[in-house]
Amino acid sequence: MRVAFVSNVIHPYITGGAQKRIHEIGTRLADNGHDITIYGRHFWDGPKEITHEGMTLRAVSPEHELYTGSDGERSIMEALKFAKDVVIPLRRRLDEHDVVVASVFPYFPVLAAQLSTLGKETPIVTTWHEVWRSYWEEYLGALATFGKIVEGLTARVPQYPIAVSDLTADRLRKLGAERTKVRTVPNGIDYASIQETPPADHGFDVLFAGRLISDKQVDILLNAFDRGAPADATLGIVGDGPKRDALEMQAQALDSSHQITFLGFLDEYEEVLKQMRAADVFVSPSTREGFGITAVEAMAAGCTVIGADHPDSAVDEVVDNAGFLANPTAEDVAPVLERALRGKQPSTEPQTRAKEFDWDRVAESALEAYTAAVTRDW
Repeated sequence: MRVAFVSNVIHPYITGGAQKRIHEIGTRLADNGHDITIYGRHFWDGPKEITHEGMTLRAVSPEHELYTGSDGERSIMEALKFAKDVVIPLRRRLDEHDVVVASVFPYFPVLAAQLSTLGKETPIVTTWHEVWRSYWEEYLGALATFGKIVEGLTARVPQYPIAVSDLTADRLRKLGAERTKVRTVPNGIDYASIQETPPADHGFDVLFAGRLISDKQVDILLNAFDRGAPADATLGIVGDGPKRDALEMQAQALDSSHQITFLGFLDEYEEVLKQMRAADVFVSPSTREGFGITAVEAMAAGCTVIGADHPDSAVDEVVDNAGFLANPTAEDVAPVLERALRGKQPSTEPQTRAKEFDWDRVAESALEAYTAAVTRDW
């Protein structure tokens, strides 16, 4: 099969969950003889078109800053410019592809892919990582209505939609995609690679890994750790973001401040895995997770995972019975953390659950979905 992915950012030149998903699925399909092309921005050195791990990377737009504002919001202008730039190049090469797979966020590339395929029979498969709905008020403030309109419009254009979780699939149907079936194809992990990663020489009993933004609720974790962790336990915070300074100030004021370390952003993904392999408990009180990939990675690494029990988070369906959930408050997370540090185990072995999300399995499911779109047997 000849698959064209449309994504303004491309792994490994820009890190992130959506582009890593494309990379992992794309490389596996390429290894199995499928023709894979990714249309994106020119974030790599050298010519605009290169071959990388068996895939063709085709730059249709120059490198551009992705984030803007003090809170690190994604740039609307960047998304619009990329959408504008991809329409004609994709249209000109459309006959080279059997299916176009567009990563939904930041929405405009999906609409651009629709323009590229007007009058053609090439199907468009969309990958929905989240459906934001009311979150637009928090993200865009006065411009929230604009975000809601674009999200709703994107959901209603002709497409074959894939959601990464049942939570997102249900929300997508309510948004207006009920006219066609929504398939769930989860995100994944390289299970064998995680198993082979050695633990960090200097690890922590409790670990968090993620972007330091409000939704991740790291402030709750800090307070819960201060309440529930024994005096000899340690907490490592991996990641960076606009809330880092405030979180470090909060940590310094805690009685357990000497037990808490901020590691910052780790350039190498393997270094994050090493920390997970060394940790006993992984905690993410995040209240907005369209999937929850760090929870799966932590389970594969052998951690006991504690996630947030929240209607905007899909972590509960990802972790299932292989971890614990708590209301996202310090009062509720603290006793769960305390019990986990004392050795309480979930009813399902975490690594057994994590293996269900191996990228090999995910790539097979994705290929089935792409084939169904091409044959109109969705």
